[in-house]
Order: sequence, then C-alpha cells, then structure tokens
Amino acid sequence: MKRTILALQSLLPDEMVKLECDYKVVRLWESNDPDKTIRDYANDVQAVLSTYNSGGVSDRLMDALPNLEIIAQFGVGYDNIDLAAAKKRNIAVTNTPDVLTDDTADVAMFLMLNVARRGVEGDVFVRVGRWSSGPLPLSTSISGKTVGIVGLGQIGQAIAQRAEAFNTQIIYHSRSEKDVPYVYYDDLEEMAREADFLILACAGGPETEKMIDYKILEALGSRGFLINIARGSVVDEDDLLLALTNKTIAGAGLDVFANEPFVPDAMLKMDNVVLSPHVGSATHETRSKMGMLVIDNLSAYFEGKPLLTPVKLAS
Repeated sequence: MKRTILALQSLLPDEMVKLECDYKVVRLWESNDPDKTIRDYANDVQAVLSTYNSGGVSDRLMDALPNLEIIAQFGVGYDNIDLAAAKKRNIAVTNTPDVLTDDTADVAMFLMLNVARRGVEGDVFVRVGRWSSGPLPLSTSISGKTVGIVGLGQIGQAIAQRAEAFNTQIIYHSRSEKDVPYVYYDDLEEMAREADFLILACAGGPETEKMIDYKILEALGSRGFLINIARGSVVDEDDLLLALTNKTIAGAGLDVFANEPFVPDAMLKMDNVVLSPHVGSATHETRSKMGMLVIDNLSAYFEGKPLLTPVKLAS
C-alpha cells in the first residue's frame, strides 16, 4: 500500500507525476474544505509536502496528524514550519538548499543593477514615448561601490562572487566571521554606514525579524540602496516606506515582502523601487531540482536511509 502524503501546494508537473507514482498524494490546495480533508485523512498521513509560499506546518496541523513522521519543505527557508513542535513529536524536517543558490543570487544582482541603473524605469520610459521629450534622468554607477551583504551563507557568497565581477568591494555581516577574503562587521549599523548597497541574504525567523529598521536604513544613507532576496520579515516595512518617502535611502530592490502577495500601495507608485514577485528560485531548472530533492528526501526517509538535506530542529 502506498504511503499517504498531504501536499499543501504542488510541485512542477513532472515532479508531481513522479510523486504520485510513489505515494498517495492528498492535494490540499485543491480542497474546498481543507479542514475536512485533513480530518478525513488524519490517520493516514505520514508525510507533509510543505512549500515556502504555503501556510506552512503549525503545531496545530501536527496535532491533527497523529501519524506524521516527516515534513519535506520545497524551499530553502523553513520559517513557516514550527520546528520546536516537530522536535517535540520526533518529526523529521527537510528542505531544499544549494540547488537554488545561483538563481537566487542572480535575482539579487538583477535587482541591484535595475534599481541603480534605472533599468525597469528606462524600459517604461521608452515604451510610453517619453524619450522624445528628453533623456532619462541619470542613474548610479555600480563599479567602485561597496556592497554590504547581510548573511554570508551559500547564497550570500554567490552574491559576493557576482558583485566582485562588477568591480565592487565586498563587506559582510553574519552570525560569525567566516574564512573569506571580505571584511567582516560584527555591528550591522556600522556596516550599513560603509555600504552603498545593502543586500539581505540571511534566514528569516524570529532572530532576524525586522532587523532592518529605520536606524539601519538611516545609516545606509541617502546614496544607499537596499536589496532584499531574503524574507520580507527581515525588514520593518513601515520603516522602509518612511525611508523611501523621505529619501533617507536612494532606493530599494525587493523580491520579498512582509505580507505576500500583497505589496504596500505606496511602493507601487515609487520610481526608485524595483519590485519582483518572490522569484529567487523561479526557473524551470531550479524548481525541477527542488522538487526532485523533496522526493529524494522522502524516499530516503521511508527506505531508512540518511536524509539528504535535514533541517536541524530547535534545541
């Protein structure tokens, strides 16, 4: 008999076909009454397929699934999973790191280039016929600037490598100093003062919630740009709106937001903000690799093999 998986969202079609060949998959996102569906399959579910853009797996959901053994997260971040509750119930948790590193780093550079060089603004400028009335306002050079990266994990280091190719100086703030050829700052505010571009590549969750507040933005200054490909929770969005409105910072490139998919109306009207709909890993190639890693983790677990990418549960 096939094991039952509760899927909160879908993988790509090819990976869903494979998943449904190996398991009985309950497609919760298609249910008109999710609570009833959970109750109907409560005793059968042994695994949950969660995604970075789903409601995640709460203590309450785990309580409703007494035979749950593993949560497989489709995404590198797992701040939407209650890890303490999982540990209490001895439920394994996996995620999909590494495979999305390059694509996410590319989006950071896309945002940095576009907000500094007015790329998106320039496209609109040409399309609506404004070029015939005069040139686009001058933009900001990237070469020779200082890029401050918050969170120098694999994605942060991939961003650093790309930014170096644009002739920038790299500095970073992280939980601990790393063996890298970049200048480390223990004090985030001090680093922000030195940076022309502040790129957020840290994890989400309580430890980093609203760490980028008005004080940090003020330190970044009127010639500085904020780039966020981490989590919307890392930034105090009200403070960011105030800083952008007051020209406390020069601009922002944002792939993530506090209340996705909703973006503050004020941001939609700002020329100095480039907005992207959380597409850090959104390529066919990477999403396919992520889906396969989810499936491989599930296979490893149920075959009694070591998990490929286990998440360390809360202590």
